[in-house]
Amino acid sequence: MKPLESLLVIEFSQYLSGPSATLRLADLGARVIKVERTTGGDGNRHLSLGVELGQDSLLFATINRNKESYAADLKNGDDLAKVKRLVSQADVLVENFRPGVMARLGLDYAAVHNMNPQLVYGRVTGYGDLGPWRDRPGQDLLVQSLSGLAWLNGNRDQPPMPFGLAIADLMAGAHLAQGILALLVRRGRIGRGGLVEVSLMESALDLQVEVLTTYLNDGGKPPQRAAVNNAHAYLPAPYGIYQTKDGYLALAMGSLLQLADLLQMPELRAWADKKMSFEDRDMIKSLLADRLRRRSTQAWLDILVPAGYWCAEVLTWEQLLATDAFQALEMVQWVNQPSGPFRTTRCPIRIDGAKLVSDIGAPSLGSHTHRIDQEFSLAVN
Repeated sequence: MKPLESLLVIEFSQYLSGPSATLRLADLGARVIKVERTTGGDGNRHLSLGVELGQDSLLFATINRNKESYAADLKNGDDLAKVKRLVSQADVLVENFRPGVMARLGLDYAAVHNMNPQLVYGRVTGYGDLGPWRDRPGQDLLVQSLSGLAWLNGNRDQPPMPFGLAIADLMAGAHLAQGILALLVRRGRIGRGGLVEVSLMESALDLQVEVLTTYLNDGGKPPQRAAVNNAHAYLPAPYGIYQTKDGYLALAMGSLLQLADLLQMPELRAWADKKMSFEDRDMIKSLLADRLRRRSTQAWLDILVPAGYWCAEVLTWEQLLATDAFQALEMVQWVNQPSGPFRTTRCPIRIDGAKLVSDIGAPSLGSHTHRIDQEFSLAVN
């Protein structure tokens, strides 16, 4: 039995942040009913990343697996009444519409709390309900750009560079799931639901807690990306990724004295006992880059790993998936779709030693509407 079995989650969300939170709840055993527009449904159904599964995108199928779809026109009084009856029987509601949308429908937290005081209500916004940015589009790239995150990537002479994935969306979804689980625990103690609110901006700021805290307590000095092999705006050399004769090698934190001996670079000793400036960091990285290009990645690993120095080869996905280490994790699962099965990652959480897997695919638009109407007696008299 999975931990959240028998819990009913109603999802009013699209694209990535809200659906990623409810996916995690579904992985943990909750029943997730996704309320979608009768025309088109979740916009993510049509957001192609180059691979499609029948009529829906692979991304939609991935982030909405193991859910049910209930199609409703929320501007239609009868459909809205049905949805409200469904919400009145739910344990959790999740929405990521722009501020004000759920209130216009009579499905905001205050209204829902009156009809179902035990319900846990989860909201994702772009920038919160207050402030001049509240009505801006809550889109991942825009949030990365506004949050300062893009100035942490790349070398000093490069322009701001976003992450190569929707990091703000996924972090907000994870934070929302954490908050929902916390309120479910509280509800189990005192019998009262509550409101969980997260925003993409706050999640992007929290993601930067390490470096932003340094900035806040360092007289407001801006972070300095390394001019050479930047990997962290505040950590000293050798921290970074270096090209070798046949690939790349990552060096994490470690003693420069030890590294000088292992790489036969006595010139590094000059910096071993002094506070490293940003200029020192760049000089050391330049020396290391020149040295590490001369031998293969494996040759350096054969020297560094036995000595306990923190390092790793830099793998492509093709190389990673071929390793015994990846195979041991059993991170890939098959999921069934009407158009055919596909492979994706499983839930990364294990409960009592068991991996959380499910081969139930994402629903086609409205495929569970009739059954849910009957099961929950939603017909309007």
